[in-house]
Amino acid sequence: MALFLYLDHRTFVHRRHPLVKVAALLLFFVSAFVMEHPLFILPLSASVAALILWTKSTPTLQRIRVLFLFIAIFPVLIWSVFYRNGTPFPTLPFLPITQEGALYGLGMAAKLGTFLATGALFLSTTRIEEFAYAFTLLGLPYRISFTLTLAFRLVPLFLESAVTVVQAQRCRGLDINSGPLFQRLRHYVLVLIPVFMGALRRADQMSIALEVRGFNSGRPRSSFQRAPWTGADTLAVIAVLAVTALYLSLWSAGYGRIRSL
Repeated sequence: MALFLYLDHRTFVHRRHPLVKVAALLLFFVSAFVMEHPLFILPLSASVAALILWTKSTPTLQRIRVLFLFIAIFPVLIWSVFYRNGTPFPTLPFLPITQEGALYGLGMAAKLGTFLATGALFLSTTRIEEFAYAFTLLGLPYRISFTLTLAFRLVPLFLESAVTVVQAQRCRGLDINSGPLFQRLRHYVLVLIPVFMGALRRADQMSIALEVRGFNSGRPRSSFQRAPWTGADTLAVIAVLAVTALYLSLWSAGYGRIRSL
């Protein structure tokens, strides 16, 4: 089982400077966030999908396909039902669903899907060390950079520990997925306790290892990451800034909004 989402391919996106990828991640989020209409979000979604295909990051999307399914269904249902202002569907007068509510729900689903796909693309093309290196270049203290990237390191390890505990319990004859709902919940307690205790043990070992390596020494820390800035990085930044400027201009001009809500 692969623990991390990073995929080691030597594509154009993989070779970009960490600052470029962090800036592109934030700017794509901003571009999608300011829009409400799904037709305006669709070009961003298509661009991210094309980059995912180009960078061969489709295995990452396969691993989180359930999240995309939830994003595609629940926002549309929630916004269609709870936002009733606007024009009702003429063909569905018996349902309290308006055209604006359904359109806004589709826009929210497209927006959240774009956020998730952009994050998956970033994690598939950026190592955790590059992520921390970019934060350091931005002027953040090393402690904050390390803390922000610590979740990307520990969450996969905890998931691996949970899978190991489940397999060990099955070898002992405990079928977690059998029985009524409350019985299965009680079975999962037998998994959560060892995982929680292992997390405490791992945190203690990590604190000792960091202390031995002088994490609290207060001295400036160096990094083995050395990413040179190239002309392709400049072109990539210009392209992303142009897209963001275009979307902000459309938003300030009143495009991409659903007025009736």
